[in-house]
Parts: sequence; C-alpha cells; structure tokens
Amino acid sequence: MTAAAGGAATREATVVATVPARWQRSDRRCDWAAEVLGTDRVGSFLEGPCVTPDGSLYVSDLAHGRIFRVGPDGTFRTVLDYDGQPNGLALHADGRLFVADYRLGLLALDPGAGDLQEVAGGYRTEPFRGLSDLVFGLDGTLYLSDQGQSDLRFPTGRLFRWSAAGGLELLMDGIASPNGVALSPDGHVLYVAVTRANSVYRVPLRDDGSVGKVGVYLQLSGGHGGPDGLACDAGGGLAVARYGLGAVQLFDAQGQLVLTIRSPAGAGTTNVAFGGPDSRALLITEAESGSVLSASFDQPGLRLYGQRAPGATSRPSAS
Repeated sequence: MTAAAGGAATREATVVATVPARWQRSDRRCDWAAEVLGTDRVGSFLEGPCVTPDGSLYVSDLAHGRIFRVGPDGTFRTVLDYDGQPNGLALHADGRLFVADYRLGLLALDPGAGDLQEVAGGYRTEPFRGLSDLVFGLDGTLYLSDQGQSDLRFPTGRLFRWSAAGGLELLMDGIASPNGVALSPDGHVLYVAVTRANSVYRVPLRDDGSVGKVGVYLQLSGGHGGPDGLACDAGGGLAVARYGLGAVQLFDAQGQLVLTIRSPAGAGTTNVAFGGPDSRALLITEAESGSVLSASFDQPGLRLYGQRAPGATSRPSAS
C-alpha cells in the first residue's frame, strides 16, 4: 500500500475470476453495446456483484442477458441465459435474486428453479426508462434507480422505492443519470451515484416515508465515465466504483477520501460489493476484461438484507 497525493493511500486489486474465453460473445452483434459503448461487439459486460451467505458471488452480463454465479474458487457457472439486459442484482432474505433489468424492468429470479418473474414493468402506465441498480433495506424495502439514457442535457432519470405491500413509489425525478445505490448503516440515507454529473447524491429517508433535502455528498473529478456502483461499509464509509478510471475509491463517514484501489485488468470498474471472510474483501466487477477483482479492506462491509438466513427479518437501527 502506498500514499497518493493528498495523503490518501492506494492499493492494487487482484484478479480472482474471469469469464471463460469460450463464454465470451464478441462474435455477435450487441445492440446495447452499440448504443451505450459505441461498439457493436463486446464479449461480456459484468455488473451487479451480489454476495451470497455461502460466500459465492452473483454477477450479471448486461450485454448478453446472462447471470453467473462465481464460486469461492473463481469458477463461473451460468444461472440464467435469457433475452434481457440484467444490470444490478440484490438478494432477498428468502433466497430470490432481484434483477434490475435495463430492458424488462424489475424481475425476481428463483436461482434454484430458474424461474424468472416480473415484479414491475414500469411506473403507472409507462415502462421504465432503463433500470440500473437496486439495494434492499433491512426491512425488505427495495430502492432502485431508473437511469435510461439520461444525461445533463436530458435529466430524466428517476429513483424509486418498492415493497410487496406498497408497490412502486417515485422518490425523485429529473436526475442526470442515476446509477449505483447504497444505504447507510442505519437505513436513513440513500446514496445515489449520478454518473453524468460525476457526483454522488445524499437522499435522506424520513421515518414517515418522505424524502428530506437532497444534496451532493461527493463531487468527483477525472475519468471518462463517472461514478457507477456503490457499497457502504459497517462504519458508514462509502465505496465508489469509478468507471473509466479503473479504480474504486473509499470515502470515510465524513466523505473524505481514504483509499484508492486500482484495477490491474482494465478501466471498466463498474460495481462493487463487500464479501469474503468477515466481509473484509472488496469485490469489484471489471467489464473490459470480464473479471472479478478483490482487495482487502480494513473496515468490514455492511451486512445486507439478503446475506441473512432465508426467512430472517430485521429492522434498521434508530440511530
């Protein structure tokens, strides 16, 4: 580990798994890649790392409609290959894998049976603009970003809350590319990566269900993409995947940069999750190489809703 300019430390991640060459699909046209990446050929595009209670990792291939399960030994297994565009993944406490599908909406997958069902295809009478990421609160409420092709010219991205009892609720509109989402340890703050504005928003969640005053939590600079996936640690720090910069940056509970983790495999660091023993490993999806990266971390990651035993429930703390 070395010190970077400004006193923050740097660390290099290691590659722990890669999509096998025989599963790369660069031999066929990909409409999503043509629209978003400017190329109609891409072997895979990994997103949505989601850690399971047994230490395995789910990841999605947004470009080719696949969901993989990566074992602790780095072996890839295809869980689902379907006509969709899976992006963010979040594990429910009952074992179902919820999928933010860019094209099809909010889906739920039973990994064992391979049964895929639609949870919500849109809001009111309109389809989603293109779901990006999602995170469960400890009470089972789901928060999800609807990014689509929004940017600074067309700030049409949205932020939703969903529950089985209450259905879909719009929390915020008019966002320039809402992407990764993460909840604070007490469940009272939702962090949202706003990719095209190169920033992370802080969205207070009040006890009565309303949203408090939204503000910019982090204003970033550099890179050719922007902040993508997010993950909170148990102390309230925030990990930010910097797509196009080939790095994940760690900020403490006050929003101060404390560590930069560099990718050895490419600049396409899309998303991040905590896993490994005691949740002290930072697991990173790198889309250019189709790899999963890992780096050790001093602070354990926040224990998520789906990392509990099936059927277990919990409530956010009142702090």
